[in-house]
Formats: sequence, structure tokens, C-alpha cells
Amino acid sequence: MASHNDVERARRDGVLFGIPLGDLGWFASLLMGVATGMAAFFLTTFCAIVVLLVQQSATHRVPDYQLAYRDAGFPVGVTVMALALCYLGVQWSRRMIRKSRRA
Repeated sequence: MASHNDVERARRDGVLFGIPLGDLGWFASLLMGVATGMAAFFLTTFCAIVVLLVQQSATHRVPDYQLAYRDAGFPVGVTVMALALCYLGVQWSRRMIRKSRRA
């Protein structure tokens, strides 16, 4: 995005890290929302397992690793997926409204 107009158009159309979110269809939006939730789940679970490993090495007690999935990964993954699907759904509906007004 070389000029000021390109930046304003990207803000209006919804571009995130170079991905034109306003141009996605409903299936691509669904796929990206689910993929974002899964990525958040795996990243949060990994971080929680590392924290539990550090706790285990500090206390010499074996923690319940189920906590990493149940109490950290799953809620964060579901929350991020719901927020991503809502955001992408709004972007898709704006595009459909814009298309219907032009026709």
C-alpha cells in the first residue's frame, strides 16, 4: 500500500495483514474463522503446557495436564473463533449489502 488512498481503502474494505477480508465469500470466511480459532487453541494450549512444565520443575509435583486443554486452550479457542466468525460475518454482510445497492 503505497499511498494514503490505499491505506484508507484498506481500512474501509477490511484488510488484515494484507488479506482482503472484505472480498472473502461465505465459505472462505467460515474457513478463516475456524482456522483462527484452531490456531488460538493450539497456541494457548502450548503456552499452558510450557507453564505447567515450569511449575512441575519448580515444585517437583506432577500437575494435571488436562488443565492446559480444558481451562486454557478450549475457552480461548472458542472465544477467538466466535469473535473471528462475527467479524468476518459482518465484513461479508457489508459486502453483500454493497453489492445489492449497486445492482
